[in-house]
Amino acid sequence: MFEVVSFISNMMLPAIIVFVPLYAVFRKVPVYDSFIEGAKEGFPTAISIIPHLVGMMVAVSIFRDTGALQFYLQFLNPVLSWFNIPNEVIPIGILRPISGTGSLAFVESILRTYGPDSFLGKLASTIQGSTDTTLYVLTVYFGAVGIRSSLYALKVGLWADLAGFLASWIICSIIFMPS
Repeated sequence: MFEVVSFISNMMLPAIIVFVPLYAVFRKVPVYDSFIEGAKEGFPTAISIIPHLVGMMVAVSIFRDTGALQFYLQFLNPVLSWFNIPNEVIPIGILRPISGTGSLAFVESILRTYGPDSFLGKLASTIQGSTDTTLYVLTVYFGAVGIRSSLYALKVGLWADLAGFLASWIICSIIFMPS
């Protein structure tokens, strides 16, 4: 069963890369011209989100470099260790709603230290894939279109990130936890 799932997942991206242009040609859509037109339309959006992106990157750097992350971790560690949630993945859960790149740095560190096939490697990867960059999305995209009232979206996004983190931990503990 695992081999079948692995084969299918390995073939999906190449299949999509081949299917989309072939389907466009079949539908007589000028693929290259459509791509160029989409890229032209994307430039104003890219320019408008740059200030929000820079602000978010500065905020993440300050959060990590001032020791604020470590400060919050010292309060969370006793509670989370009681639930057997590994200390190594807690920074991913905290940083992921703020910055995908910041949390990815922690995932990469775990993969390098423990290996991708270790429990921690699988758990870190699952958390990274099961949560979203909520604050980044709200800051950049809501800011780009001028939405100022994002409180409800923030609440829902952070609850969804917590649910993704906890679901990752529960499912990985059931499936991958060493005996």
